[in-house]
Amino acid sequence: MEYDFLKQFSKRMKIVGMFSTLIKSSWQKTTWKQFGFETMDKQVNMIYAVLLFIMEYSLREQPCTIDDISVFVDDVCNRYLKKSLSYEKSRELAEFIINVVLCDEGHAMYFDCFEFEKREYKKKNISYLSNEVVYLDGDIKRTSYKLTDNGYNLVLSTLEVENNMKLTIHEMIFKMHLERATYDQALDEVKNIFNMLRIQLQKIQEAMDKIRRNALNYSIEDYEQILNENMTAISDTKHKFMEYRRVVRNRVKELEDENINIKALSDEDMEKLHNLQDIERYLSRSIDEHQKILNKHFDLKDLYSHELEQMSKMTLIKRFSIRNDLYDKIIEHPGSLVNINQFLNPLFRNNPEKVYNLNKCIQYQKPLREKNDDEEEEKLDFDAMDYEEQKERKLREKLKKYQSSMEFLVERTMENDGEIDLASMSSLPEEQKKVFIPNAEMFKEIMVEFIKAGSIDIDELRKERRNIVAEESCSFQLNEMILKIADERKNSQIKRITVRRCDDGQTVCFKDVYNEFGDRRNIYCSNVQFRFEKEME
Repeated sequence: MEYDFLKQFSKRMKIVGMFSTLIKSSWQKTTWKQFGFETMDKQVNMIYAVLLFIMEYSLREQPCTIDDISVFVDDVCNRYLKKSLSYEKSRELAEFIINVVLCDEGHAMYFDCFEFEKREYKKKNISYLSNEVVYLDGDIKRTSYKLTDNGYNLVLSTLEVENNMKLTIHEMIFKMHLERATYDQALDEVKNIFNMLRIQLQKIQEAMDKIRRNALNYSIEDYEQILNENMTAISDTKHKFMEYRRVVRNRVKELEDENINIKALSDEDMEKLHNLQDIERYLSRSIDEHQKILNKHFDLKDLYSHELEQMSKMTLIKRFSIRNDLYDKIIEHPGSLVNINQFLNPLFRNNPEKVYNLNKCIQYQKPLREKNDDEEEEKLDFDAMDYEEQKERKLREKLKKYQSSMEFLVERTMENDGEIDLASMSSLPEEQKKVFIPNAEMFKEIMVEFIKAGSIDIDELRKERRNIVAEESCSFQLNEMILKIADERKNSQIKRITVRRCDDGQTVCFKDVYNEFGDRRNIYCSNVQFRFEKEME
């Protein structure tokens, strides 16, 4: 082509079209005036606020219903925009933005993008939201909304910075903050990296859903684009993340050793330690997301090849009309029913003839022996579903023991005016000791996690839970369990938990404690002090 700078012009125009279509869809509607949004600026601000709200729920993989959006719109309009709208009006506004502005009442939205290579306009589909049916509280059927690929691009992209560059830019910023020891800002950047990986994973899943519905509607260009994005995301990101995690862990260990062996850290160093621990956790989760993208990348390629192969086979199948070739002919000649078995015979498979495999003659054969009546018998069930259910049940039972132990610790501490140590609990009655120490290994894990944490702020945990993508964990997580116990004990209003090793050199002994193999042992450990601070009334 003569003008090389006009290559992939249609791709740029689609990004422009996402903005243009949104503005056109909004500006042509007079409904805005009844809600007090008369200018285009105010309308666009409100639309983007709703898109950002839906994006948060999409990243957390939580259902986002019209009720959730209505509450958000009502809060924004009344608290921030100073518009005196009732909840009913706010819900009407939310439904108008979702159903009319962003979804055009269910009609497909297109933008004409000119392709200079082909010298013609090509319609590009624009879609901001997708929806799915979810069941809340077990049986309540609702519609949940989430951002599509176009929706994410509308919120996150610019014309000059492509999606496949964003991850690299965030990595560079994160590395600079890490080198300068500005760990709070590094934490923000690693959260952005994690969210970008999560978005890419959702894009792959969306592409796989489109292919399953109809592979022919998923163009080669879209397929190549998402493969390139995947390769960009997984090229060397994992190795870099693992190196970052190694650096962070070394720095965390330095600060922890300084805190335990030398002196108590200052407030600034303690904040750095907490930020580093959060960075390490996000890096680990980013590595997991990276591995998921890698797996989904190959799943996508296999699925696309399989679906195209199946469609190519379908074109070779000769089809006929049941009405014309069967029904009408039987009506004309009823006597032909005597031969109906010939027509239906291909629908039924005959049992294959069994043929002895001669290779069995030269294979090793186990000697046959008579079974004694007194031999013990054991039946094994290889049901995969039953095995998984048993595995999940054992995990739940183990997590329940962790929770019971920590609930007992919280209860005794609050009864003791918010302060207690292990020495005062060494002579517990047998039944209480079984609850507090399910076994030696679990007790050790709980204590180690408490000592590593040092100080736990309940409000900070709640804030973190709101701002990150929550995932159900099958292993013991101290912060999650503490937060769960604090939420269940609303009357106690726990604000902060402080844990430290006592400097008195005292060794605490718990007698007759079970280990993981069921053997009784005496366990010895350092004395640890727990302090629970309550919120002021």
